[in-house]
Amino acid sequence: MPSKSCVAVYRLPGGGGFLWGVATARDLSLDMPDQARDAMAVIDGYLQDHGLERKDIVKCEVVTTDHDRKPEFDAVWQEWMPEGYGPVRSFVESKMPEGDLVELIITAALRTDEA
Repeated sequence: MPSKSCVAVYRLPGGGGFLWGVATARDLSLDMPDQARDAMAVIDGYLQDHGLERKDIVKCEVVTTDHDRKPEFDAVWQEWMPEGYGPVRSFVESKMPEGDLVELIITAALRTDEA
C-alpha cells in the first residue's frame, strides 16, 4: 500500500485551474527506477481522469531516498515525458516511509474548457 497517493483539483472561476497529485509506487518491492515508473503510472491515471496529458504538467517535485540515483531517475523521466517537453522539476533527498524510494508531487494546469 502506498504511503501517499492522492489528488486535489481547484477550478478557477471562469475556467481553468490546477490539479495537484502525489504518487508513490504501489509495489514497494520494486527498485527505484521501477518505483518511479509505477508512480508515473499513478500520475497518468490522475491526468487521464481529468482529461489531461503529460504536457499539462507544469511542475514536478521528485523526492527520493538517495540523490546519487538521479541519473537512473532521469533515464526513466526521459522515457515518460514527451520528447522536447519538460516542466519545472526539482529532485531532493529525504527520509521516507519504509520501502518508499521515490515520490512524485505534480502540479498540472486544467484547461479552460475543462471548467
